[in-house]
Amino acid sequence: MNGCIFCAIVADETPAHVVYADDTTVAFLDLRPVFPGHVLLVPRDHHETLTDLPAALVAPLFDAAQRLASAVQAGMDAHGTFVAMNNRVSQSVPHLHVHVVPRRRKDGLRGFFWPRQRYAGDEEMAETAARIRAAVPGAGSQA
Repeated sequence: MNGCIFCAIVADETPAHVVYADDTTVAFLDLRPVFPGHVLLVPRDHHETLTDLPAALVAPLFDAAQRLASAVQAGMDAHGTFVAMNNRVSQSVPHLHVHVVPRRRKDGLRGFFWPRQRYAGDEEMAETAARIRAAVPGAGSQA
């Protein structure tokens, strides 16, 4: 896509420190990492969000994410990894990307980046679950 920095990296038009590439994905170091070793994994084709990604590309994307979670942990001698993606909100580049961040115990990163809260009770949880369940495409009443 014209003007997309991640598409330019995939096309080898913009330099990047590529750590992994296959037929459907490319992974490279984030220029502004949470911690050194923070990798961004993108599909080669331009898709803005996870919901835009064709079903046939979901498994290859997450296979690559799984490989990178292992590689980042081993390569950075980390205790684990944080794997995440944003869909529109907080998505600084409108091209689907998965963050793979090395983690170490007591590294200062606390869970998610925002305060967590509790549901008012089981009734609110049940209502919330029902709303989401009803919105799952093609799921019917499988839960």
